[in-house]
Amino acid sequence: MTNTNVSSAPVALITGSGQRIGEAMARHLHAQGYHIVLHCRNSTQQTELIASELNTLRDNSCRWFGADLNNYDEVIKLGESALQCWSRMDVLINNASSYYPTPLGSATEAQWNELFGSNLKAPFFLSQLLAPALKKSGGCIINMCDVHAIRPISNHPVYCAAKAGLVMLTQSLAKDLAPGVRVNGIAPGAILWPQDIETDATKQAEKLAMIPLAKTGSPEDIVKAAWFLIHDAPYITGQILPVDGGRTLRQ
Repeated sequence: MTNTNVSSAPVALITGSGQRIGEAMARHLHAQGYHIVLHCRNSTQQTELIASELNTLRDNSCRWFGADLNNYDEVIKLGESALQCWSRMDVLINNASSYYPTPLGSATEAQWNELFGSNLKAPFFLSQLLAPALKKSGGCIINMCDVHAIRPISNHPVYCAAKAGLVMLTQSLAKDLAPGVRVNGIAPGAILWPQDIETDATKQAEKLAMIPLAKTGSPEDIVKAAWFLIHDAPYITGQILPVDGGRTLRQ
């Protein structure tokens, strides 16, 4: 179901917003008066629940769509559906990301396509599709990059290459879409433990030893950075903001 009436409220599309950092950003922007378009790939039940909660707080303020960001046709359908909801777009947050190791010698083409699909291909084509609407509203794009786009992590060459591409895409889009649309990135460090070490105290301690602030961040740290770039940074574009506790200071 879509609503083709133009919204007086700003609209944000956040990919991968059915859980974790994406969910936190969606809830914050909604609390600031935004209409929200949620996206998920597999977490449909959780995403539907979030949409229901937000619509209870403010009627007709949230929609959700499922899409596989590795599928070009579904990416385009997601962008078109998001735009049709309220006939405007003010913020695009390319948050969805596949992440897993691809050790050299065992990586497959399917892994390459999946990691580049969600981390680079989908952000480009969503940005391209929504650029006219974003220009009309004077909006912005935020790409969720990674500190490992600059300092690679072992056994993740494909993921790191995809995120490095996203950094360059951020800078290229910032140049090509100026002055109407600002484009920036956020490079999180250790915010939420990945599944492979979330119960491994030894590996967690090794990671913390590389962080000058000696602690993990929280989704709220990313939310605050995103809100700053959206709301309080009208003269910032083409920049990648590390939110990493100083991780990039260490070799």
